[in-house]
Amino acid sequence: MSELSAFDSRLAGLIAALSPQSRKAMAATIAKRLRKHQQQRIKQQVTPEGQQFTPRRPQPLRAKKGRIKREMFARLRTAKYMKAKGTADDAVVEFTGQVQRMTKVHQYGLRDRPSVRAKEMQYPARPLLGLDDEDMNIISHEIISVLNQAMS
Repeated sequence: MSELSAFDSRLAGLIAALSPQSRKAMAATIAKRLRKHQQQRIKQQVTPEGQQFTPRRPQPLRAKKGRIKREMFARLRTAKYMKAKGTADDAVVEFTGQVQRMTKVHQYGLRDRPSVRAKEMQYPARPLLGLDDEDMNIISHEIISVLNQAMS
């Protein structure tokens, strides 16, 4: 790890040498590409570690017979709720508005009420956001391409 510290400090220096506008543009591009990858992973119902989401529990008192055909988190992964933004200092992918509370419950496996009159229940942890190896590759490729353009 100590061999890479010189490389990390040099890379941080190169990024700091970029103008704030180009750092912001790079961060925004990274955030958008990360959001796209997170959306694809949520659609596949896979955690950042590569495990499948815990399936929904059965609904024995449901009036409608049959299975639930809609996949979990279908609307949450849309750009309306899943925002990507970049500043000169960071790139952020986050859930916004009222869905933040619900996604936090699923991300960490907390207790919540499924509806107003229902009893509080424990939800299994279904991590929606997180970084995996592919995300790190996306980040490094984007940084390298921006630095190549700046050096040209």
